[in-house]
Amino acid sequence: MTLLAAPPVPSRSRPAAAPSPTAVPGTTGPLDVLGVPGQINFDYAASAPCLRAAADAVTDLLPWYASVHRGAGALSAHCTLAYERARQTIGDFFGARTDDHVIVTRNTTDALNLLARALPTGITVVTFAGEHHANLLPWPAGTVRLPAPDSPAAAVRALDAALRELRRGPDGGVQDGPVLVAVTGASNVTGECWPIARLARQAHRHGARIVVDAAQLAPHVPVDLAALDVDYLAVSGHKLYAPFGAGVLIGRADWLDAAPPYLAGGGATGHVGDATHDVRWATGPARHEAGTPNLLGAVALAAVCTALVEADRPALHAREQALLARLRTGLAALPDVVELHTFGVDADRVGIVSFVVAGRDSAEIAAELAREHQIGVRDGLFCAHPLTRRLLAEAAARTGRQDLPPTALRVSLGLGSTAAQVDRLLGALATIG
Repeated sequence: MTLLAAPPVPSRSRPAAAPSPTAVPGTTGPLDVLGVPGQINFDYAASAPCLRAAADAVTDLLPWYASVHRGAGALSAHCTLAYERARQTIGDFFGARTDDHVIVTRNTTDALNLLARALPTGITVVTFAGEHHANLLPWPAGTVRLPAPDSPAAAVRALDAALRELRRGPDGGVQDGPVLVAVTGASNVTGECWPIARLARQAHRHGARIVVDAAQLAPHVPVDLAALDVDYLAVSGHKLYAPFGAGVLIGRADWLDAAPPYLAGGGATGHVGDATHDVRWATGPARHEAGTPNLLGAVALAAVCTALVEADRPALHAREQALLARLRTGLAALPDVVELHTFGVDADRVGIVSFVVAGRDSAEIAAELAREHQIGVRDGLFCAHPLTRRLLAEAAARTGRQDLPPTALRVSLGLGSTAAQVDRLLGALATIG
């Protein structure tokens, strides 16, 4: 039997094609976003809808579906090849270096928990209070949590000061214990972009490593691990238009190969003897991928990576920024609407905006938008409780309003968003307000 060819591995240096980004919504090409007619989805930051490229890749593979790494038949050989090609494609898309591991996980939370389990003994983790729970909760006791900064420059200064203090030994010498800096690429509350390359330089100056939670950044702009010079990267497929249960952890091999497997089981072993503890664990990604891997999730995520490599991402980004400006300008013109921000109104950001309507309950507004206008937004504290509570308090102090609700509304844009949808949202909010 002749095996079907696996999808080609894209090169980061491949010249980009130039489809019209304005044709993305409603098209039938690989960048078409699947959705329900009449429903407006402004909750991309929670889970992005499926890209047609991802759905097509899964549909094409389903007749061939079989075990990965565990069979000699043609179906299994085909699926094993597709899985490893998907790993290579994803790694290339994110700029993985030749000695990095690309480990398929469930999502960003799973990836960061895996890394937390793999940290060397005696490590100190440094993070910020501006993080999503996935980048706050997995880290060990003794983690240094810096206050959320008010600007990108303040973030760099705060990290420099914290690392200097950590490296200062009791006798005035240098303390050499391992340190990991954990930071988001873009806030899931405000959309503001963090100065990742500058933070990485500070971390490395002080002999620390850095992991970036790129769950919100990767769907909006290219993220290149090597160009940013970060040590680890965590990404969710379900936020990157591939909602089939796969994410990735990409990064330095040494800590990952030295740590006990994240899960114990088949596929993670090189040898299992008769005695209870006679186990030799695999090295490489397999060490942390015990059990049957998520073939369909990996292939779907790789298909999205390929589609985006072939797209004109600067044009897509420019289109999103125009929609974002339209949204923020419209919100600012509505009475009683207060936008939340950490760095300031002019900070670089992706297509995410959180706000409150003074005197109105956020959950009630979200429910009315869904019920009366078929518009889906998010309300609550966005799994970033410390940050969102702080921003709500700051908004009350900044505006002098004492009638701001205890939770916020969030609107997040993506490939399927249009100017007409933004205008419809603004009109609905004006009616509700």
